[in-house]
Amino acid sequence: MLKSIVRKTTRASNWLTVVNTHWLVNLNLLFTLVRRDLEARYKGSILGNLWPLLNQLSQLLIYTYVFSIILKVKLSLKGLPEDSKLTFGLWLFAGLISWLAFTNGLTQASGCVIRQPNLVKKLVFPLNLLPLVPILSTFIESTFGLIALTGMLYISSGVINQTLWLLPIVFIPQLLLTAGLGYFTAGLTVFLRDIPQTLGVIINLWFYVTPIVYPASVIPDNWRVWVFWCNPLTAIVEVYRDLILVGEIKHWGELGIATLISILIFYFGLWVYQKLRPAFADVL
Repeated sequence: MLKSIVRKTTRASNWLTVVNTHWLVNLNLLFTLVRRDLEARYKGSILGNLWPLLNQLSQLLIYTYVFSIILKVKLSLKGLPEDSKLTFGLWLFAGLISWLAFTNGLTQASGCVIRQPNLVKKLVFPLNLLPLVPILSTFIESTFGLIALTGMLYISSGVINQTLWLLPIVFIPQLLLTAGLGYFTAGLTVFLRDIPQTLGVIINLWFYVTPIVYPASVIPDNWRVWVFWCNPLTAIVEVYRDLILVGEIKHWGELGIATLISILIFYFGLWVYQKLRPAFADVL
C-alpha cells in the first residue's frame, strides 16, 4: 500500500515537473520572439522604436486640433486647468494609448499565421505563441506613450498620481481582450483572407462608438449604459484616464464587467484557434 502511494506521488511529481518545464520553455521562447519582433520592426531606422511614440503624438495633434480647436470640445479634470487645450490633449492621449495598443496588436495578430508558413509546418513549434508575439510587442511599445504622458502630466500639474501602480488591473483585461480576438481572427484568416480587411472596417466603426475623442458625458443617457456595459474598451479607456489623470477609479463596476467579457472572449478565441490549428499546415 505504501509503495503504491509512493509510486503515485512520484508519477504526479514527474508530471508536474514536465508541465512546469514545458511552460518555462514556451515562456522563454515567447520572450525571445517578442524581443526579435521589436528589433526587426524598425531595423535600420535612426529613431528605431521611438516611431510608435511619434505616431501616437501625431494622432494626438490631429485629434486635438479637430476636436479642441475646430469643434471646441470642452472638458475639465481634477487637478488640471479647466477647459484648457492641454487638458484635452492629455485626456485624449490617455485614451489613444490604450486604443492604439489594442488595434495595432489585433491587426498584426490577425495575419500572423499566414505570414509564418515555415513555422506553421514545423510540428515542434508551439503555434499558440504566434498571435501573442505582435500583441505583446505592441503593448510594450505603448509604454513609451505612457511614460511620455506621465511626464507631460507632471510638467503641467506637478503631480504624478499614486494610482499609476494600479495600472495592471486594466492591463489584464486589455491583453485578454486583444489576445482573444487575435486568436479568433488569426485562425479565421488562414481560411478567409478577407478577415483583415473586414477587421479594418470594424475597427473604424468601433473607434467612434468608444469615447476616445469625445467625453462619455455627451453620450445620451439611454445609449450610455450600452456603450459602457457592452463595449469593454469603453471601461478600459475610462479607467486608464481615471488612474493616470484623475487619481481615482470611478468605474469599478464597468471594469469588472469588461474583465469578465474579456476573459470569455479570450477563451472563445483560443478555443476557435485550437480547433482550426490542425488544418493550418494543409491550407498554407
